[in-house]
Amino acid sequence: MSKEPENKSNPQNSIPRFSVLGVQLSGLKIEDAVRRIVDATSSEQKHYVCVFAVDSLLKSIDHPNLLEIANNSYMTLCDGMPLVWIGKKIAKLDMNRCYGPDVMIKTIEMGCKANIKHFFYGCDCEDTYRKLEANLKTKFPDIKIAGHYIPPFRDLTAQEVDYVAQQINDSGADCVWVGIGTPRQDFWIQQFRPLISTPVLLSVGAAFIFHAGTVPQAPRWMMRCGLEWLFRLMAEPHRLWRRYIIGNPRFIWLIIKQYITKKPAPLGKVLKNTES
Repeated sequence: MSKEPENKSNPQNSIPRFSVLGVQLSGLKIEDAVRRIVDATSSEQKHYVCVFAVDSLLKSIDHPNLLEIANNSYMTLCDGMPLVWIGKKIAKLDMNRCYGPDVMIKTIEMGCKANIKHFFYGCDCEDTYRKLEANLKTKFPDIKIAGHYIPPFRDLTAQEVDYVAQQINDSGADCVWVGIGTPRQDFWIQQFRPLISTPVLLSVGAAFIFHAGTVPQAPRWMMRCGLEWLFRLMAEPHRLWRRYIIGNPRFIWLIIKQYITKKPAPLGKVLKNTES
């Protein structure tokens, strides 16, 4: 049996969760999610946060271990308008989209006041990271960057795992941002959570390349309408065609199936709905 990430907090006792395709999504507004992340950096407990879009849910069906990781997280935030629509219309939760790049920026902004130190794990090359760092420092002159690591396009060796864990621990980071795509970033959290002392680990997908400016973001109106997928498909058709052309119809079919059969749980069923 796979080992679940160590998440020693009692995460769900005050965070509403609702079920979509077996994933227990957190029904929060982004402002509340960011506040909780910042507060968690001063906790003695360890936390990790997943940011899930439609593609992430589909991959959790194909990778049961990913489902375990998502359902044992401190928060599994909704980065995708279809998930928000289900949370608002069916689960009747007061929530909005927790777009990964926005979660990152808002957390950094709030974290400047709390002297939070950030470590960045990801980026495709050093040049992309330098652009990311420069843009963040321009936007937030008081940002505290503890370090970064650009992983190879393969699994880390045992020696590399030890090295990365030591680098993060020595950096004194309060947040580790992991941007290597789902499910790799979530499996990374599972592997490294027991090895590092950082209070909060967060998986944020393409946030690094968006904030580096190497890949354009969709206009906000397309995001609000749930059409970001179309913009990204047009921008990177060779890389993303399978995700959207095959994945979107599959998601719709599975949602209809869950709505009719109420399995593995009724669509949008609220699992935890008390608010501190």
